[in-house]
Amino acid sequence: MRLKGKVAIVTGASRGLGKGIAKKLAEEGASVVIADMIPADEAVKEITEEGGTAVAYKVNISDQDEVKGMVNFAIEKFGTLDIMVNNAGINRDGMLHKMSKENWDLVIAVNLTGTFYCTQEAIKYMRQKEYGRIINISSGSWLGNIGQANYAASKAGVVGLTKTAARENAKKGITCNAICPGFIETDMTSKLKEVNGGAAWDSMISRVPMGYAGKPSDVGNMVAFLASDEASYITSEVINVGGGMIV
Repeated sequence: MRLKGKVAIVTGASRGLGKGIAKKLAEEGASVVIADMIPADEAVKEITEEGGTAVAYKVNISDQDEVKGMVNFAIEKFGTLDIMVNNAGINRDGMLHKMSKENWDLVIAVNLTGTFYCTQEAIKYMRQKEYGRIINISSGSWLGNIGQANYAASKAGVVGLTKTAARENAKKGITCNAICPGFIETDMTSKLKEVNGGAAWDSMISRVPMGYAGKPSDVGNMVAFLASDEASYITSEVINVGGGMIV
């Protein structure tokens, strides 16, 4: 129960990776706001049935006013805000020379600008209390990936934003770190098992030196550590959780 008494917001947490992160934080004692554009009732139910504390909040993180409302809700509901996990993200893949401006703008708006809004609003409050944990979910794609110019650019931006926030707020007791998940098994990625008789899934697994896909809990474990006081002297880091896939 390393996070007992702490309050966390996890964006994009109604399912998949975000839900895994939220469940781990709740297991460690945190009260969690599960923020998402889609209903998060099932995620809340799973956490509360296991003895944790969680509430859902509908938000579009690319809307600054909605993000302000989310942060205010967390503080009013639980009395404080200690942990901000920026997990929400989308992808609209396509080769650079064919990519539409609409798909470029949309991915940047959610993945990068949305992370900026959430980080900014959380830090405004955390600076006052001189304590906080910002944990941004980037991706190994920040190093570049074929067909993901928009996604890679947004995730590279998240790394730069993380490092800048870390430097600006270190003396206020706020740490800011980024996690880059590798190939994680979720409802979305599991669909690859149905593509070409599983060839697409096997292709991804072949790129992982450890030979298997990670679980949301693998990323959740790292988030919980970075959110805890055990990681109080760790900031501005980019940590890969990918079984050796990211080099």
